[in-house]
Order: sequence, then structure tokens, then C-alpha cells
Amino acid sequence: MAVKEIQGSNDMAVALPSRNASLPVQVSGFATLCGALDYAAQGETGYTFFNLRGEVASALPYSEVRKRAIALAGKLAGVFERGDRVAVVAETSPEFIVTFFACQYAGIIPAPMPMPVNLGGKDGYINQIRQMISGAKAAAAIGPESLREFLDEAAAKAGGATVYSFEDLAALAETNAAPQPFGPDEHCYIQYSSGSTSAPKGVIGMQRSVCANLTAIARHGMSLTSGDRATSWLPLYHDMGLIGFMLTPMTVQVGVDFLATSDFVRRPLLWLRIMTDHKTTITYSPSFGYDLAAKRSARAEPGAIDLSNLRVAGIGGDMVRPEALNAFADAFGPLGFNRNAFTPSYGMAEATLAISFPELGSPVTVDDVDMRHYTRSGIAQPASALTSPEHRRGFVLCGRALEGHAIEVRDENGQAVGERAVGRIFITGPSLTPGYFSDPEASAAMYDGEWLDTGDMGYFLNGQIVITGRAKDLIIINGRNIWPQDIEWAVEKVDGVRGGGVAAFSVDDGGQERIVVVAERRGMDDAALIALKREIASVVQNAVGAPAEILLARPHSMVMTSSGKLSRAKVRLKYLEGAFAEEVREDEAPRSLAEARV
Repeated sequence: MAVKEIQGSNDMAVALPSRNASLPVQVSGFATLCGALDYAAQGETGYTFFNLRGEVASALPYSEVRKRAIALAGKLAGVFERGDRVAVVAETSPEFIVTFFACQYAGIIPAPMPMPVNLGGKDGYINQIRQMISGAKAAAAIGPESLREFLDEAAAKAGGATVYSFEDLAALAETNAAPQPFGPDEHCYIQYSSGSTSAPKGVIGMQRSVCANLTAIARHGMSLTSGDRATSWLPLYHDMGLIGFMLTPMTVQVGVDFLATSDFVRRPLLWLRIMTDHKTTITYSPSFGYDLAAKRSARAEPGAIDLSNLRVAGIGGDMVRPEALNAFADAFGPLGFNRNAFTPSYGMAEATLAISFPELGSPVTVDDVDMRHYTRSGIAQPASALTSPEHRRGFVLCGRALEGHAIEVRDENGQAVGERAVGRIFITGPSLTPGYFSDPEASAAMYDGEWLDTGDMGYFLNGQIVITGRAKDLIIINGRNIWPQDIEWAVEKVDGVRGGGVAAFSVDDGGQERIVVVAERRGMDDAALIALKREIASVVQNAVGAPAEILLARPHSMVMTSSGKLSRAKVRLKYLEGAFAEEVREDEAPRSLAEARV
């Protein structure tokens, strides 16, 4: 099938087919990404890219991906040493995908980096990618020409990595170098998925562990087969976008329709329209994506949406929120959506991507828990008729461990616990990372023998894992990861705030997760307190691109550890107990999070 990309002319690209004409389907099981692409390239399926108007902007069959990647790999092999790292901006484009696979064929390790979003403006973005370039010890920073200024500044601050645009790579001279693809026991990528400006950790993906997870997802998680078609707006630097939708479908020769993340945020219903027009069977989103689409459902044109082909509507990337799923099912059930398509799962980058899946096609199970009992005893006791609504919380069951993998819930003494006992979640299996790049201390701390400490809390119910929160301090707001230190350091610089007297954390009220900042203030009158509160709110918004609830606390009201360090967990507990007296009128407080942006 001849496919053309738009080159500024009136020629229109067309969407690629959902089935290969004669290539027999092979459901993963490959030893390397190159092996998977070599097979997929024998068919006609591939990646189709849509623009903000819902038109096909370009189409890239797997055969073309392989052809262009091998050609570029030969050029890269003449410029870089095998095993070098290159940091690549993961825009939703053919150029990123070709560059990623070229690295695989050349034996060069790609480290995908995010596109700019509202993370504190230009300075925040430059600092973020500088940390990633430096952390990967990258020989080069690669991205679209439009970001060259950002890449130049970040690379210079990171120690001088060479900057290339995608166009620069294409223009490299041919060489006689013979690229050597990665073998099964070699690297695949380094993933910086923290989204933080403070020392993000690079998760190492090995060919063997990545392919093990791709196979488990395709065969046992989503049961992919010939004729399936995937649609995704998820960012390709994140594990759910990169592994779940750029790589997994390719290993089953399944076609993928891509919408840029920024375009989804502007037009959420376009996601559904693409799924309608191309009979999508597989998609995924954090809970907030379904919620955002549901809120825009009234804008859908009559007859424009039909979701009857969708058999897997996965939820991942943050805690699964039953309220969002119910809103989406109520809005689009009349338009063909089957609520049993919802597939709540659990995963993390350190496990490549997926850890558990439920039985496909089964109803979402929500466990209503009495949170008073949970808080006091650590047992997820079912809510009763006597449980008041404010103390009732619904947790979604996220299935069983993928084949070949296992999950344990352990108490504070490291002992496995029974059903409904809340503890720390540990995992084991062939998909796990060997560690963080160039960080042996953090890598060692992650493991207890062969078991990886996820840092998440949860419990088992009827053999399925239920996620209740994170033991670690990482804040996740609508699929975006934020380190509390970033907020605290920014707020401490505000005049009137006591140094070392700021705690940032997240609170889940059952409807959404929100950021709370408690800051010790110096003595001042009411007018000054109101002004200080507004300034802190502005600083937080600029620092991490998200609003927060701000509380001003009296001096020396923070909780410290025995070594003199701030205990966020105990400050958070004091907040939940109402121990911090609010000193500014409620109507002067900043508004809560109104509409999410990834």
C-alpha cells in the first residue's frame, strides 16, 4: 500500500489498514525490538498520525519505519560509539519513532525526553531536560528544529552534548560504518519518567526485560490479535505511551493511530472521533482522560461518535477513579460504549510497564472501604450501611499479576499479609529493570532479593491487587509526576516563609488528587497573610504547572524527624486531622484544580 506524507502540498496521506493482506500474525515472543520490527515490516500495517483537525497528517508503515531506521542507523554508527546514550525529544511524530528504532539497529541507547508543557515555562523545561541529558551522560540531544534553542541551552548546561535536529540527522553523510543491533542481553532504552526538575532517575530497559513485558501484555493482558487497532494520545516519553502503544502493537503487527497529547487536551472528543472512524479496539488513558472527555460529551455532534468496536478501554498512569469511569460510561454508553471494556491495570516504569491485568470483558469491581477503620487498623474493611459518605471510599480492583510475574503485599516487618491487610507492594518477574542508570545506590535500595519494592501501598481482594496510594513522596496529578522538593524549594524562596518550614504533599479526596502546601510564615497582619498566600499559590503554579491548596502555619508547627529533617508524612497526617488552624478567610484561598492538563 503506497502511503504519502504531507509535504506542504495538497497531497493527502491516508490511514493505514488494520490488517495485513498475507502476513501471518505473530503475537510477540521476539527476543529484541529489531527482531519484532523485522517481522512487522513484512506487512502493510503501521503508525498513522492525525492532526488537530482530525485529518491524517502522515502515515508510516512498519516497512518504512524499518527502512528509514536502518538507513539512519548506518549514519549514527559513523558518528557515535556503540553503547553511547542519546537524549531524544519524544514528540508524537514519525521522526521520533524512526530515530528511536535507528538507535536499536545501531546499538545506541535512546533516552526519550518530554515535549514542553506548562512545567514552569521555558526555564522549567530547560532545567528538566538538562537533568535528563546529564543523568544519561548523553553524547547528543536530539529533537525538532523548533526546540533547538531549548536543547542548545540545556545541553550546554549539562556539559556540552552535541545538539541535532531530526533534520540534521537525516542530512548526516553516509558512512561505511556497519551498525550492530542490540542483542537480547543488551540495553534497549533509558526512561526518565519522573517529570521532575530534581535529579530524575533513569530506568534502564533491557531488550530481554522489555520484550518479556511486551509479550505478557500482548498475549495475557490485552489478548491482541490480527485486526485489532489501537488509538493513543499518550506522550511517547512515558512508559504507557512508549511501551503500551508505540511498541506493544508493533510486536503483534497491529496498527496504531496517534494524536498528539497537546491536541487531545485541546480537543478531547477528537480521540473518540478517531476511534469511531477507524473502528478502534484498543485504547488507554489515565482516569482524568476519560473524565475530560465525559465533560465535553455535550459538544459531540449527533452521529459523530460510535465506540461499539472498543473492547479494551484501559486505565493506568495513576490511581483508577471509579467516578471518572462512571461519568464516561454514562456519557458514551448511548453511543455504543460497553462499560465492560474498562480494563483497570497496574504498572510502573521499573517493571517496563504492566504488572497486573483483570479478566478482559469483566465488569469493573469497586471495593467500598470504611476509611476510618482503614486509617486506624491498616485493614481495608468494607463499608457498611452505618458508614457515613465522607468516610466511604471506593477502590478499584486491578487484576492479577501477568503470567510469569508475582505480586506480594508486605507489612512493615517485610512479612507477606493476607487479604484486605494493607501493606507495601513488592513484585518479581522477567520484566523488571536491573536498576537506574548510573545510580547503584538507588538501584540496590529498590530490591529485596529478586523482589522489587514498588513504593506503592495496597491490598489483595479475591486474588486481585488493589492500589490505595503511594508510600513514596512522589505526587501524581492527572498522570503527571511532581516531586514535592520542587515545590518546597520554590516556596522557601518567598519572602515571609521560614526556611525549612514548607511541606508539600498530595491528598486524595475520592474525587481527585490535589496538591497541598503547608508553609510556616513569620508574624504578619491579615492583609499581609492574604498577599503571602496568593504569592505562594502563584509560585507553585509557575514551578510545577499545577495549582495547590495553600495553608499558612504558625512558626515551629512542622513535624521533624529525630535527625532534624522535615517529615512530610507526619505533616500530612496533621493536615488530615485538621491540626493546622487556617489563618486566612476561606474565600481568599486559591481555587482548587479545575481542569487537568498533562
